[in-house]
Amino acid sequence: MAPPEEISGEAASVAGVDESAVAPAGSVALDRPATIVGGDLPISSILIVIAMQTEALPLVAKFELVEDDDRSIFPKGVPWIRYHGTYKGLHIDLVLPGKDLVLGVDNVGTVSAALVTYASIQALKPDLIINAGTAGGFRAKGACIKDIYLVSGVSFHDRRIPIPVFDLYGIGARSTFSTPNLVKELGLKVGKLSTGDSLDMSPQDEASILANDATVKDMEGAAVVYVADLFSVPAISVKAVTDIADGEKPTAEEFLQNLIAVTAALDRAVTEVVGFISGKSLSGL
Repeated sequence: MAPPEEISGEAASVAGVDESAVAPAGSVALDRPATIVGGDLPISSILIVIAMQTEALPLVAKFELVEDDDRSIFPKGVPWIRYHGTYKGLHIDLVLPGKDLVLGVDNVGTVSAALVTYASIQALKPDLIINAGTAGGFRAKGACIKDIYLVSGVSFHDRRIPIPVFDLYGIGARSTFSTPNLVKELGLKVGKLSTGDSLDMSPQDEASILANDATVKDMEGAAVVYVADLFSVPAISVKAVTDIADGEKPTAEEFLQNLIAVTAALDRAVTEVVGFISGKSLSGL
């Protein structure tokens, strides 16, 4: 889910950490590219991680996926949902954190996203992860409503730890899996994603987002990429802009106003991405 004011953050470069100094304001944390093996093998399985039911259901219909009613791959009692099926020769699993068991709202945010991603990787062993969802965009970085971004890197903007090296850990900048052929073929915009657990944007968050050089922001992306990186699973992130974080309209109002139309644009973009992936290896992306 992209809280209406979110921005995406691209990862910085990883080289030499100076443990004697805290990263100065406006700097970007170390970028940690994932190590991927088997890049020449054909991609056969994709895991799509989405936060909100509204974002997920159009893709479930498009790919003709069926729900795993007994949720047998997940621990007993969790609300997580899995849909699965085959599309253009690819086995697709689409997972989402489901609804809060007490309040009945979508389980948005980094904790739920990380947990369902972890469990899904363990059970399904995907070749590639796609984190898809809506996001807030920044006009100053060229973002417009309905723009689709392929995220080049992620970071966090609300994990402030002003201690040497821990500061870099908090920012958690990482590159997503590089897909130059996909970008060229589909003509997608590319930008960095910054992730945080609040829908609004405090002055401190805004400063961190700017320091992360993010174009879009959401509430899950960096957490998904973090877990994928732990297990060396290549991950990409596709984000559709629902609202302009540095615009004039109230965030919540603009988000709700554009959610359905932007979700349709996200559906089309992810379908094109999956269609491009079909029949290719990781190195071919």
